[in-house]
Amino acid sequence: MTTLPAQAELLARIRHIWESARTQAARSVNTAHVCANWLIGQQIVEAEQGGARRAAYGKALLKALSEQLTAEYGAGFSVSALQYMRSFFLGYPQLLAKQHAVRVVLDVQEIQHAVRGESPGGRDVVQPGVLNPSLSWTHYRTLLKEERQPVRDFYEIESVRNGWSARQLERQMHSFLFERLAKSRDKQGVLALANEGQALNRAQDVIKDPYVLEFLDLPESHRLVESRIEEALINQLQAFLLELGSGFAFVGRQRRLTLDGDHFYPDLVFYHVKLKCYVVIDLKVGKLTHGDLGQMQLYVNYYDREVAAKGDNPTIGLLLCSEKNDAVVRYVLGDRSEQIFASRYQFALPSEDDLRAEIRREMEQFQPLEPLESLAPSKPLEQREETFAKVQRAATGKPKTPATKTTKSRSKSTAAKGTEK
Repeated sequence: MTTLPAQAELLARIRHIWESARTQAARSVNTAHVCANWLIGQQIVEAEQGGARRAAYGKALLKALSEQLTAEYGAGFSVSALQYMRSFFLGYPQLLAKQHAVRVVLDVQEIQHAVRGESPGGRDVVQPGVLNPSLSWTHYRTLLKEERQPVRDFYEIESVRNGWSARQLERQMHSFLFERLAKSRDKQGVLALANEGQALNRAQDVIKDPYVLEFLDLPESHRLVESRIEEALINQLQAFLLELGSGFAFVGRQRRLTLDGDHFYPDLVFYHVKLKCYVVIDLKVGKLTHGDLGQMQLYVNYYDREVAAKGDNPTIGLLLCSEKNDAVVRYVLGDRSEQIFASRYQFALPSEDDLRAEIRREMEQFQPLEPLESLAPSKPLEQREETFAKVQRAATGKPKTPATKTTKSRSKSTAAKGTEK
């Protein structure tokens, strides 16, 4: 059956309407689920505040509620689920503007802006701590695992802006994305990171150290070669783009550069759509050498002069290595250190202790500041609950965050060692 052009356009419009309606319906159901869990948590906390202030009372209340609700509605109301709802309300006391309203009405246009990470005025602003339709109940449960309010705000902002799934959000938290980005920032930069999310204004803003490539499922072996890592990254390109961060578009691999008959092949080439520049990545197994840095300078110069179009910003060069000497990097790069970077990679999620030790080492070497320590964990949940009644009566008071334990990584970070290809 032949489809006429006018009919094809009509069909496309109908499909768009139907798909948009399905998406909106799913989002509405998801938002209603989040609101219901928050309101249930509110009712539980208020009942506890009005009853005995004993731990035994709270446990007995949750157990009784769980039995009755499960008998009426089935799964979804276990004691642990009710505890999450309770923690959700305590952790997000300002989630709903009208806390007494069971039915929450949301403007469709505001929802669409929120999903894109924009305010209705068009600015790229996400307000953490308030209801956002793009975050599911699983998102909020994952966010509650972070006890530091500023760090939790960062992950909430970035999750909305980048459209992370709940699994992607969990992966970013497990890999300590905030701490890795904070390493190269001073105290003010860390506070801006926590309050506003990741701003991409310069080359340094897109660089992490280390890069965590646990999704490649490669062994920590001295026999590993760069070609195998490169092949694995291409096969897991979507996961690698998530680790690189927002704005990266894949251009190609092993793209040949020819200079007077000599051929060179940078491993991976990307284009950063927000910074408007090429990003050349080279993989190195073993310790980084001055020769590797010199080769990257060649790549960056070539792309700046021969490939970049008018209006493009200077090319960024990124060397991913299993081991590096910071002093060598500084002396070789000199005034090019704002355009070429060397970062470590590892094939296992870092432990919190190892990452903090690494941050401390770099801070002592470059700038003796303590930005991460300034983001102290909030008060324990028991102290938080004691002030809840007062907070309800104080219109301007903002409660602290409940102390749910931060999920620790399951494996210790180690550097992959081997021979160059």
